[in-house]
Amino acid sequence: MTPPTPASPPRLLGAADVRRLAEACGIRPTKQRGQNFVHDANTVRRIVKASGITADDVVVEIGPGLGSLTLGLLEVAAHVTAVEIDEVLAGLLPSTIAEQAPAQAQHFDLVVADAMKVTELPDPQPTALVANLPYNVSVPVLLTFFERFPSIRTGLVMVQAEVAHRLAAPPGSKTYGVPSVKAAWYADMKLAGSVGRNVFWPMPNVESSLVSWSRHEPLGDEDLRLRTFAAADAAFAQRRKTMRAALSTLAGSASLAEQALVSAGISPQARGEQLTVLDFARLASFL
Repeated sequence: MTPPTPASPPRLLGAADVRRLAEACGIRPTKQRGQNFVHDANTVRRIVKASGITADDVVVEIGPGLGSLTLGLLEVAAHVTAVEIDEVLAGLLPSTIAEQAPAQAQHFDLVVADAMKVTELPDPQPTALVANLPYNVSVPVLLTFFERFPSIRTGLVMVQAEVAHRLAAPPGSKTYGVPSVKAAWYADMKLAGSVGRNVFWPMPNVESSLVSWSRHEPLGDEDLRLRTFAAADAAFAQRRKTMRAALSTLAGSASLAEQALVSAGISPQARGEQLTVLDFARLASFL
């Protein structure tokens, strides 16, 4: 696979470019699809750098929008596959790539689909995921791609700050919960900085943060994953409950829940926010 030509890097989009492209095809960003377009080239380059991708990576981007981040990714990666649900935006993107990054256009693929329904991607298969995720579906989309595309080893996403802290939260913290446990099943997550509201059009009502990750070895098979996730869902359904009480329905009774907890070496009086993903996986094997 030939990487993009270093001598002719893509021309990244600025604020005027973003508005010009949007106006040219009558695009009005919608809250329903979480559309907020980055219009600052320096921010794009900072995101790409923080992602840790190299010239050997094949990147999948979810929700490329007008192509601001896409162009930044093509500046570094060997190949970029973008998944876009909006047909108008998807129709505009190939011409934007051809105009702004002619030397890299052959290293770009576009999939027009709902990211939650994508089950396969064109070759080459992705090694990294980097995206400004639609904030209303960020966690489900990220977990879905972790599950369906094990070739993804590293990456970074920009999400609502509150969600970023949940994804990267360690056990015992106030923000630790179901997203923390489920993300930790797949990868080691960490906060990678914040992004100001003024680099978006339109300007969002929430703060944005970056979360990066490195995938680790599987903690178990698919059956254990499903049972681990079910245990986490039950544990955090009512955060103040002890694990004995929280798992009573899932286990069949409080006594059976206590038996599973004791077998897993976990106090029945513990609460979900105290347990690591390994604790949940060990517990799931006894449920």
